[in-house]
Amino acid sequence: MLSGCAVTAAFEACGITHVVWIPDSLLGTWEVNLQQSKVLRLVRACREGEAIAIAGGLLLGGAKPIVMIQCTGLFEAGDALRNIVYDLGLPLLMLVGVRNLLAYEAGQTTDNCPVFAEEIVRAWKLPSVLLDPNRACERDLTETLRDWRRASQAGVVLIAE
Repeated sequence: MLSGCAVTAAFEACGITHVVWIPDSLLGTWEVNLQQSKVLRLVRACREGEAIAIAGGLLLGGAKPIVMIQCTGLFEAGDALRNIVYDLGLPLLMLVGVRNLLAYEAGQTTDNCPVFAEEIVRAWKLPSVLLDPNRACERDLTETLRDWRRASQAGVVLIAE
């Protein structure tokens, strides 16, 4: 299960130095564990595009950040994402909560956010993986992030909410 402890341990194991985020829904429940880390530094942003820009600056300065936002924020932050990943060629890592995906798959919501989240990531031609926090484990997250870090490439972990 991807709990706050598991996510924190995965980030630490991958050499992540900063978590640039807007704590929301499931992601926000991990805050206590992230704050307790002696390795990770939490940086709050006001908007998702700002979170991506901050992470870009950290990457340019030699840090190893990850951006944590919800899918609606990913929709809003497209231009910042384009600039950081394609114009600057930076290996931006993101963890994006896909709001209501589990309820959508069960036919329990008409929220269209889950319909577009994966499609948006594909449109940006970014490597991605979708993890169900009830089935995935720390190792799944760690291996994915390590692979992208080793390849010095951008990537998006989508977390079903």
